Amino acid sequence: MGMKEQRQSTILGLIQKKEIETQEDLAQALENKGFSVTQATVSRDIRELRLTKVSSKAGGQKYIALSHYEQQVSEKVIRVFKDAFVGMDFAGNIIVIRTLTGMGNAVAAAIDAFNFDEIVGTLAGDDTIFCAVRTADHITEVMSKFKDILNS
Repeated sequence: MGMKEQRQSTILGLIQKKEIETQEDLAQALENKGFSVTQATVSRDIRELRLTKVSSKAGGQKYIALSHYEQQVSEKVIRVFKDAFVGMDFAGNIIVIRTLTGMGNAVAAAIDAFNFDEIVGTLAGDDTIFCAVRTADHITEVMSKFKDILNS
């Protein structure tokens, strides 16, 4: 493993173990681990590792790896979809999804987050969502994707 790979691997370990708020904090933490780094190097590593800042429990900001964040988001989105889903039917190119009372918007947001190419948009009420599918030919495919998520 080259120096760059070791350093980037160390960065991923550091941000998982403690809340690192700034590039300076990250550079300092790397120095403490024996890496001699410049701001430019740290900045490039942050870009290459696709690190992003999110709110920390302490109320500040902290770096996280984006892929890890996307995974957390998708697990949360899937949980909302599964927990609030009641049933679905379709008419033409519209899938009508029934949800628990008050969960229409949350489930519609989850469906939007799935980013299915076949879905043009969603419209949510209190417990019902109209999900517009590009063509009626895609209905079975989309409903099957929803069933896969529900059974995952």
